[in-house]
Amino acid sequence: MSRQSLDAVLQAGIAEGLLPATARAPDDNERPWPVVLLTALGAWLATLPLLGMVGMLLGDLISRSAGPYFIGTLMLAGAVVVLRSRSVPLFVEQLAVPALLVGGGSLGFGLFRDLHHTTGSAVLCLVSLIVALLVRGPWLRVLLGAAAAILFVVAGSPSRWNFDGGMALDRFWLSWHLAAAVWLLALWLQHQGLRGAALARMAAALESIAAGWLLATLAGLAWWSGMTFLVGGSLGGGFVGEVARELGRRAPAAWSLGLRQALSAVLALAGMWWAVRRWPGLGRPAYAGVGVVLVALAWFMPALGAALLALAVCATSARWRLAAAAGVAAAWIVGAFYYQLDWPLATKAAVLVGAGAVLGALGWWAGAVHRASQETVSGHDAGGSRAARWGIAASVVAVLAVANGGIWQKENLIAHGQPVFVELAPVDPRSLMQGDFMRLNFRMPGDVQVRLDDLTTNQRPRMIARRDERGVATLVRLDDATPLSAEEFRFELTPKDGRWILVSDAWFFREGEAQRWQPAKYGEFRVDASGKALLVGLRGPNLEAL
Repeated sequence: MSRQSLDAVLQAGIAEGLLPATARAPDDNERPWPVVLLTALGAWLATLPLLGMVGMLLGDLISRSAGPYFIGTLMLAGAVVVLRSRSVPLFVEQLAVPALLVGGGSLGFGLFRDLHHTTGSAVLCLVSLIVALLVRGPWLRVLLGAAAAILFVVAGSPSRWNFDGGMALDRFWLSWHLAAAVWLLALWLQHQGLRGAALARMAAALESIAAGWLLATLAGLAWWSGMTFLVGGSLGGGFVGEVARELGRRAPAAWSLGLRQALSAVLALAGMWWAVRRWPGLGRPAYAGVGVVLVALAWFMPALGAALLALAVCATSARWRLAAAAGVAAAWIVGAFYYQLDWPLATKAAVLVGAGAVLGALGWWAGAVHRASQETVSGHDAGGSRAARWGIAASVVAVLAVANGGIWQKENLIAHGQPVFVELAPVDPRSLMQGDFMRLNFRMPGDVQVRLDDLTTNQRPRMIARRDERGVATLVRLDDATPLSAEEFRFELTPKDGRWILVSDAWFFREGEAQRWQPAKYGEFRVDASGKALLVGLRGPNLEAL
C-alpha cells in the first residue's frame, strides 16, 4: 500500500471512530526484511550455545519439582519484556524469540510431566494466547495463534497419538471443527465487542492471533483428510499418508459417518448463505448451482464443509490471503477423496465426474447469460471476447494434444516393446493386498540397492538386465556405459518416495479381484531399446496369465 493510500485509510478510520485521533501511520524507517532475517539468524545461532550452557547448569533443576515452572515463567517473562520494548536493538529483540520457545518448552515439560495431557495442553494454549496478546509483532502473534490452535486440538485428542482406538479419528475430526468454531467466535467478538478507538489495538492483536489459529485449523482439516491426489505418489505419504490409509482401512460406524457428513453439508450450506448475504449477486441461479454442487461434495467429504465456510467468511471480509489458504485446503480435501478406500471406485468417479460436468455446464450457462445481457458491445470488447474464446480453444487443444501424446507413446511401447518378466520380491508389510491395489517389489541385487539408496542425480539411472530363453529378466548391475551382450538390455528406473524403483511399486485392479492377483509371481513389462518400460500385467509362477 502506498503512503497516500495508507494516510487515506487512517483518516477514514479516525473519522469513523475506529482509531484514536492521535493515531498516525508508521514511519518509513522500517528495517528491510533481508536485514531482519540475517540479524535473526545470527541471533538464533548465537543463542544455541548459550542455551546449551544454561541447560547443563540448570538441567538438574529443570528435572526436579517446580524447576520447569520457575525457569519457564522467568524466560517467558523476560522474552515478553524484550519483545514489547520499542527501543531495544534488533539483535537483542531476536534473541528473545528462542528464549520464548525455550520458556514455553520448559513450562510444557513440567505441565505434561505433572498433569494429564488434556489439562497440560489447555494450560499451554491459554499461555500462548496471553503471550500473543502481550507481544507486539503481528508475525509472532500469528505463530502463537497457530500454536494455541494445535494445543487446543491436542487437549481434545486421544491420550495416544495413534489410531488403535476406534474413536481416535472421530475425536480429531471433532477437535478441528471445535477449533473452527472458536475462530468464528473470535471474529464475532472482534466485530461486536472490540469496536471503537479505545479497543483498536486489542482488535488488531486478535486479528493476527485469529489468522494463525485459522491457518493451523485449515492445515489440520487437510491433515485429517489424508494425502491429496497425485501428491502422495510424488512426495510420499508420511504421517499424513498413514491417516489416509487408516481412513480407508477402518470404516466408521454408520451413525458417526452420517453425523460427520451432515455437519459438513450444513457448514457448507452456511458458507453459501453467508456469501449470498454479503454478495447478493451470488444468488443468481448459475452461482447458486455452484453452491449446491459444493454442498453435495461436502456431504461426501466430512472436512470440506468447514473449509468452505472459512473460505466464504474470509473472502467476503476481504481477508484475501486467508481466503486463498482456505481455497488450497478445500482443494486438498477434494483431492484426498480419491484415496478414501471405504468408498467404491465407481462412487468416487461418479461424484467427481458428475460434479465437474455440472460445474462446467453452470459455467457455460453463466457465460451465456452474461453475453445475452450485453446488448451493445464495443468492437474492442468484442475483439477481447473473441480472443478469450480463441485462448480457451487453444488451451483445450493443447491439453488434448499432451494427453493423447502420452497415450500414444504408451500404446506404441505396449505394441512394439520387448516383453520381459521380472520376479517379484516380498514387501513389508507381508499383507500384499491393500484395498484395490497390490504393493509390488522386484528382486534387485543387494549391493545395487544400497548404491541406489545413496544415488542423487538429475537423470534417471538405468539398470542392466539379462533375459533368459523364457523372457524372464534378472537385474544385474547399474548401467556403466559398457557394451551390452546379446541377451542384455537396459531398464530405466523411476523416482518414488525418495528412492529409485522399477517403473512402479503398485498394481491397481478392479474391486473384488484380489483373489485373482494373489498368486502373482512375476511382473510383465514392455521395454524399448532406450530402456523405457511400462508395467502391463502380472503373471503366475509358470508365467501363466492371471
